[in-house]
Amino acid sequence: MKTLKWLLAFLVLATVGSSAAWAHDRGRTHFGLYFGVPGPYWGPWGYPPPYYYPPYYPPAVVIERQPPVYIEQSPPPAAAPAPAPAPQSYWYYCAAAKGYYPYVKECPSGWQPVQPQPAQ
Repeated sequence: MKTLKWLLAFLVLATVGSSAAWAHDRGRTHFGLYFGVPGPYWGPWGYPPPYYYPPYYPPAVVIERQPPVYIEQSPPPAAAPAPAPAPQSYWYYCAAAKGYYPYVKECPSGWQPVQPQPAQ
């Protein structure tokens, strides 16, 4: 009877004290006993599972481009209006007084427009 008490106490302490015996699953606690040789167990062949390397991703290539430059051009100049014709200038001749305006102030027969003539 003493031996059974000691064995039961040993099993309880071994179960509670073993961190591997505690398994938490959604708030529930499971107790269990481990029988066997301590150490990692790799399956029936004794080889560890293969190591899967994470996929290799090459570094991202960053191409820095200058922002486009927009040059605003001034609109083409509007067609310049054709120069106004020079006003026709005339000399006014009075046949009755035999002279030109402004030297003759009044002309009873009426003024005759005459194209200006350059002096020779």
